[in-house]
Amino acid sequence: MEDTAKYLIHADFVADGVVERTDVVGAAFGQTEGLLGDDLDIRDLQDSAKLGRIDVSVDSEGGQSFGTITIASSLDRVETATLAAALEAVERIGPCRAQVEVERIEDVRAAKRREIVDRAKELLASAFDEGAIDSEDILREVRESVRVEDVTEYEGLPAGPNVATSDAVLVVEGRADVVNLLQYGIKNGVAVEGTNVPDAVADLTADRTATAFLDGDRGGDLILRELQQVGDLDYVARPPTGESVEDLSRQAVDVALREKTPVDAAVPVSGSEDDEDEAAADASAEPAEAADASVATVEASPDEATAATDGSATPAPAAGGGSASTVQSEPESPAEPAEPAPKTVADHVEAVVGAGTIRLLSDDLDVLSEGDADGAVETLDAAETVPRIVVVDGSVTQRLLDVAAQRGVAKLVGTSTGEFVKQPASVRVHTADDY
Repeated sequence: MEDTAKYLIHADFVADGVVERTDVVGAAFGQTEGLLGDDLDIRDLQDSAKLGRIDVSVDSEGGQSFGTITIASSLDRVETATLAAALEAVERIGPCRAQVEVERIEDVRAAKRREIVDRAKELLASAFDEGAIDSEDILREVRESVRVEDVTEYEGLPAGPNVATSDAVLVVEGRADVVNLLQYGIKNGVAVEGTNVPDAVADLTADRTATAFLDGDRGGDLILRELQQVGDLDYVARPPTGESVEDLSRQAVDVALREKTPVDAAVPVSGSEDDEDEAAADASAEPAEAADASVATVEASPDEATAATDGSATPAPAAGGGSASTVQSEPESPAEPAEPAPKTVADHVEAVVGAGTIRLLSDDLDVLSEGDADGAVETLDAAETVPRIVVVDGSVTQRLLDVAAQRGVAKLVGTSTGEFVKQPASVRVHTADDY
């Protein structure tokens, strides 16, 4: 019966006394008999092989008995749910008062579908000839798994497989950026995983042609600032303001890399009044030092202007065809304390996962509001300001995805994802493992 079952009914019971398995089975037969008519009688359904045997496990402690009831069903969804509800009508087991509650109804076919997907991944990796992988009929999930498997590690950081050997590297923010570049054939990206640039990345930029490819937001500006301080960057590439590298199309990636600029000519894509006030205060406090540092001459050699990025794009030459150009650089005062680094999406994911919360974020990754993960749908639906990103310590359900699409959310991050009946194109769904 279990081989042909479509559903498994899982129920829990508690009895005020010591009972045995036969008492539970007898109660299930006796107290549901005639309750739903002849068509849904448990004995008749077992005789016709539409219902499996009643499996019971019982434990007794402190004068009480408790355990589980499991029944395999090949009936349809409505009949199975009705039969499961009938089990809750059992009020006595043996001589004892009892309570039965259906915990869940498991779709056995869903588990089989997961097994099929896992096996398909194995077959794709080992059973096909190299040319057969290009088929457009391969399932999206299986194709995605191949891309993710291409992500390697460089000194413990997410990276493309060519980072260790390539003459040019792309420094990006997170694992999701590396994955997006890999699907477009760019295999020399390495992620800093936060605003605190690791020493491994700083050392890597010292002897390679290094390009910082960062998100078009304030977080990207801060990572760029630290890379300029601890590393040896050559170029900077940025997407349009407010866009993330992980969300860019192939064309947008090519455009951003072609239009990259020498590092000394790079300007922030976002700013704040606080930054301007701090710059003005530094300039007035250290006039002599600011005057010395206010003008920087940038001269790009022909080799630097055409440095390769692993064959994925051709960088734009420096302005003026290699002639010197003058740019203003912000003076730095050693007496000023370092500005606290704002959180990245990865930092927010780390803070939320395990805390049982949901966090709504703005375009600048500021926290708009937080709530309990169990009430994630209600928290998002009641938010006064529409968030750009939502991070939840829990699975991304169909209902949460629907509300996110209705509210205009751009990105939804959870610990896992369910099986979606429909997935709106306007919302990108990620799991915490992507960060």
